Amino acid sequence: MSGADHDVVVIGGGQAGLTVAYYLRRADLDFLVLDAEERPGGAWRHTWDSLRLFSPAGYSSLPGWPMPPSQTKGFPTRDEVVDYLSRYERRYGFPVERPCEVGAVERDGERLRLRLKDQRSLTARAVVSATGTWGAPHIPDYAGRELFRGIQLHSAHYRNPHPFAGKRVLIVGGGNSGAQILAEVSGVAETIWVTLQEPVFLPDDVDGRVLFERASARVRGDFDQAATTTLGDIVMVPPVKEARDRGVLTSVRPSERFTATGVVWRDGTETQIDAVLWCTGFRPATEHLLPLGVVEPDVRIGVLDQRAVKEPRLWLAGYGNWTGAASATLIGAGRTARELVPRIKDALADASLAS
Repeated sequence: MSGADHDVVVIGGGQAGLTVAYYLRRADLDFLVLDAEERPGGAWRHTWDSLRLFSPAGYSSLPGWPMPPSQTKGFPTRDEVVDYLSRYERRYGFPVERPCEVGAVERDGERLRLRLKDQRSLTARAVVSATGTWGAPHIPDYAGRELFRGIQLHSAHYRNPHPFAGKRVLIVGGGNSGAQILAEVSGVAETIWVTLQEPVFLPDDVDGRVLFERASARVRGDFDQAATTTLGDIVMVPPVKEARDRGVLTSVRPSERFTATGVVWRDGTETQIDAVLWCTGFRPATEHLLPLGVVEPDVRIGVLDQRAVKEPRLWLAGYGNWTGAASATLIGAGRTARELVPRIKDALADASLAS
């Protein structure tokens, strides 16, 4: 035997980490979850105040315990999701250590060693990285962006529209975050919505359930069922419908460059702006895995059935379709973990037989 501290260490205590923990317990494996957050709730604790899911609670649940219906009689709010994840963790009594930030994962003989930022270290026979993407917000390299002297804020750090009241705000990004943030900021400010192409608005009766099933079908290669819908298509949640009724869901294509006080468009005209809100997505938070030499230039990791190709003791969960169909969603996290944990258990059994 390797003499590791644990069979499995899970890095990240959000929805992906908790669902992996649920199935690890059912598999009777010794495990520990390390979470960098101060409290339960994962990345949901850091989203903007008015954020809503775009699926009903019954379609946003983790395995074993359904999410209670929203008290608002609509799609669940950010606070309701945080409360659900907190109670889910308590319900099952998972071994979670927090706040505990992993600085690096390294090879150590038959084990992997996790070096923690508090100078401690521990070892595991397998590591599941489930840190998601929220810790790695992405802003595209727009020409002249560094010259702009106004406010620049990524959606990861946006909380509410109050700081933008009375201002002219450029909102960049055509996904659901861009549409929801535009909807509320446009109520207090003049807004200009910039998207690479015309946004795709789903019919009013289509919600996240349909998005998930179609995204899953696309990953499976079932393109007849997948249609053309993607997880980036905009769900018409109530605030976005209201913004549509006000006529603010119109977008323009990107500017040519920024100036100190605004943007210059491709036709040479210039617009003065006070702030930019970047709703431009995230990249996988994989910096802690750099010592293993598995992180590719696009900061993803080559995987086969969620197992790192270049380091078979490393597994990935919750980063997007490349780690399981819709694995970065609440409902997708559970399905991903259900497939992942039996593979880990089989791999550990094979390693024990070989030693």
